[in-house]
Amino acid sequence: MARLGVIAAVRDAIASRRISAEEVVRHAFELIERLDGPINAVVALRADEALAEAQALDRAGGAGGVLAGVPVLVKDLEDVAGMRTTMGSALFADAPAAKVDGLVPSRLRAVGGIVVGKTNLPEFASEGFTSNLLFGTTRNPWAPDWSPGGSSGGSAAAVAAGMTPIATATDGGGSIRIPAAFCGLVGIKPTNGVIGRRPIPDWIDFSTDGPFATTVADLRLLLSIERGPEPGDPTALPVPYPAAGDKPARILAAPRLSGFGPLPASVAAAFEAALAAAAQVFGSRVERLETEALWPEGGPQDEWVVLASVEHVHHFGREFVQAGLDRMHPAARAFMEQGLQTSIDQYLAARWRRFDYVRQFDRLLGADAVILSPTVAAAGFLADGRLTPEEEPGMLASGVYNTEVANMTGLPAISLPAGTCANGVPFGLQVMAPRYHDGWLLDLAEVWERERPWPLVAPGYDSFEAALGLSAAR
Repeated sequence: MARLGVIAAVRDAIASRRISAEEVVRHAFELIERLDGPINAVVALRADEALAEAQALDRAGGAGGVLAGVPVLVKDLEDVAGMRTTMGSALFADAPAAKVDGLVPSRLRAVGGIVVGKTNLPEFASEGFTSNLLFGTTRNPWAPDWSPGGSSGGSAAAVAAGMTPIATATDGGGSIRIPAAFCGLVGIKPTNGVIGRRPIPDWIDFSTDGPFATTVADLRLLLSIERGPEPGDPTALPVPYPAAGDKPARILAAPRLSGFGPLPASVAAAFEAALAAAAQVFGSRVERLETEALWPEGGPQDEWVVLASVEHVHHFGREFVQAGLDRMHPAARAFMEQGLQTSIDQYLAARWRRFDYVRQFDRLLGADAVILSPTVAAAGFLADGRLTPEEEPGMLASGVYNTEVANMTGLPAISLPAGTCANGVPFGLQVMAPRYHDGWLLDLAEVWERERPWPLVAPGYDSFEAALGLSAAR
């Protein structure tokens, strides 16, 4: 039997008036105050407005949408009316308050979600660990010396510690799946176009919103709320992703989706264990491929950085970026400097080559296959962005990532909790599917969860609804 969600437990308790929305929202603030100090996931609160919205809901008898009264944290890359959006950068420390909500916050609030604050991210969302010069470093509640990942690391850490049932995320190169993997959550980057975009993101071809959650039921619910077209986005699907049939006919697996070289021993061991479990849980033989076989005509490797860095510089403006380099986190500065140094010919050549990568991967998967890989080709990043204490902080090599291919191809990908590495950081198994086969990924996740249920929160923490004295199916 599939587990029910934390979100449903909280929502149903409010709707049945077993608890008030105000009590739930106050509970979220109490948890953030008590738990967030050593984690540093939450960077701003919205106390007065959130409590007023909860009180209004209670006066209406608790009736509302499918999230009525459920507390929400928002990644500080997305606008919330009345709050500043810093993007984790000292350059935007004095940004004016947003006048309207961003797309996903507006959709969550339209069905009754109550925004209680904002979460930390790496500067400009450009790294896979969460640390910046404005708010500092966010730590993983599973293993405090280690990072929760990024760029949606503050959101993942908050959910993994049970501070709120919902925290928003975006994914332009792995920013949902990396923190989902490191924080023991299930997280999906949907097919590009499933969730319309507003505003159009810096990384035009790569970025999409999407959810992570503690259970597949919650993930399905959040994706059903977030998905749908948006005026002004020409890539958005006019309808939700179509049905894709019963299940994949083939399961492929590769240790890396881009780049070469063996996996670190700890990651290889976790991946082998996950593949053995996948063959049993999904009832199919796993066909193993080497990375070289994925890209017979050459692979993307570092192309993602070329495209994303140029588009970031263009978004902010070359003069603004050049003037602000000295005030940026070293990792963000290196990213922006690459964009400044890339010529228009190099950028356009990379855009042309992207079509070759899409074609190669479309042919690989066809209409009936999924491919498994480690979500991240590392057992974790230290909190300040190192693989080992000897390395320079914040300068992770691109070879640690295994997620950008889904963004470059636009294909859907999900990270499933699949055990824990020796350092205490969870391991994520990534599953990629053909375009618009998002439903396959949710169905596979549900089977995986039923056979291999994972903890709802990090060790030593209570899930949000349990701390309220409510119950959800385990």
